[in-house]
Amino acid sequence: MLKRKKGDLPQKTCVVCQRPFTWRKKWEKNWSNVKYCSEKCRRNKTQD
Repeated sequence: MLKRKKGDLPQKTCVVCQRPFTWRKKWEKNWSNVKYCSEKCRRNKTQD
């Protein structure tokens, strides 16, 4: 098993705060469904 460098990890942009965030081990199984960078953004998804 080869380790990846942090710079090689996939990135997405948070739909709430528009900040980029990188892949985390806990999102391994559902990375395609991840939309928010944090729990705070997920909770505030409807507020503008």
